[in-house]
Amino acid sequence: MTIDISQHILRLKGQRVNEIELAEDGAKVIVQCSRDARRSAIDPATGKKGSINQHIRRQVNDIPFFGYPCVIEIELAQVFISKGERRIEACPFVDKGCRFTHRFCHLISGLCRHLSILAVSRHLGIRWETVKNIDKAYLMETLPALDPAQLAGLEYIGVDEVARAKGHDYMTVVYDMVGGHLIWVEAGRTAEVFSRFLKQLRPDTAHKIKAVSMDMGPAYQKAVRESLPMADIVFDRFHVMKNYSKAIHNQRRLEFRKADQSGKELMKGTHYLLLKNADKLNEKQSNKLQTLLESNSNLNTLYVLKEQLQALWSAPSFEGMSEQLENWCLIADQSHMLYLKKFAKSLRKHCVGKGLSLLVRLPHMLTRRRILPLWL
Repeated sequence: MTIDISQHILRLKGQRVNEIELAEDGAKVIVQCSRDARRSAIDPATGKKGSINQHIRRQVNDIPFFGYPCVIEIELAQVFISKGERRIEACPFVDKGCRFTHRFCHLISGLCRHLSILAVSRHLGIRWETVKNIDKAYLMETLPALDPAQLAGLEYIGVDEVARAKGHDYMTVVYDMVGGHLIWVEAGRTAEVFSRFLKQLRPDTAHKIKAVSMDMGPAYQKAVRESLPMADIVFDRFHVMKNYSKAIHNQRRLEFRKADQSGKELMKGTHYLLLKNADKLNEKQSNKLQTLLESNSNLNTLYVLKEQLQALWSAPSFEGMSEQLENWCLIADQSHMLYLKKFAKSLRKHCVGKGLSLLVRLPHMLTRRRILPLWL
């Protein structure tokens, strides 16, 4: 009896394996598939059968194949719903918007239980951030949910949004910032979602919460103001610097468009040099960055202000940090750079009002370090 080993071993439900080949450069194994014609086209939103409008091909990453990185080329049906409305059918072994199979995600998360994210990233040849997000999403699904009404002793909590795949299926996650524990997970990222958690807390538990750490979006702030009016809202360093990195990215693109040909050549490949800390650059990168900064005063200002912004968290007192922050915003306003001024305006907006604090270390000495070891 002849057995199609590839079909049975790979277990790609809904797909037929046509060919397994080594890429021309010998760097990876490619599994070519076609959609199993026996499978009905199902609308992922309603679960009803529909007709196939066309076939869509996409690539997903699978577990290594005999030591080689493995890419699977799959074929999915675009289901005709109604005039002007079509949806791609769901794939049994990979989530919508994700580029990694379920079993690869399981492997990645399993390795993260024994290795650092950096070690897993290097071992599998995947970006650090991708490994972190996959592990985070997998833990959200597998960790047991806690009943908010049973929680006690909370003083400092953190709330964040996590995407199961880039741009898709967001979840709200809540942490105990002191103990470093994940305490609640719920689908969605709205004020209503976080409010459900806060309203389920016992009154004596809610009243003892001194501060909530979050990003600078308005949804979670609204929930805290309504349910925990006496708690401070703390914007952590990670999210502040992430937003500043966006300002650098946008301003650099603007500078690139304005530059002449020689200026454009000089700016190529410098995006991450502007975002990295100086002590993380090697000599070649440092020299390239220095040449760029000497030739472009706007980028030089952005870089210097980035270093100064990071230094705010080393201020010895809350008052000193507030004064330094105001001086920083004044310099940003005088720069006449659109994206820098927008960022400074956002900082001022979030620093004004009772119970708001941009300064993650003060007055609560609240930090993400207790949480990050879960993902590092």
